[in-house]
Amino acid sequence: MTSRDPKAQGEAKPQLLHLVFGGELKSLDSHEFRDLDKIDIVGLFPDYASAERAWRAKAQETVDRAQFRYYVVHLHRLLEPDLTPPTRTA
Repeated sequence: MTSRDPKAQGEAKPQLLHLVFGGELKSLDSHEFRDLDKIDIVGLFPDYASAERAWRAKAQETVDRAQFRYYVVHLHRLLEPDLTPPTRTA
């Protein structure tokens, strides 16, 4: 029986860096932050799934603060803009 785990077969999943950050916006109509010194850098993540989990957790923490927004930035797209983005399967 063969393993379905790609790492076990030597096919490691590619690292696609993502940044999660957020903070209080000046206005709900813009992406401009009220105070750049208070931006919350949640962290860097090796794939979109883990970045999305972190984003959801921080967004849920601030659900009662309407001016707060968190974002996921696809750093791998900035680092290698010529690469074709992966397609979603699910």
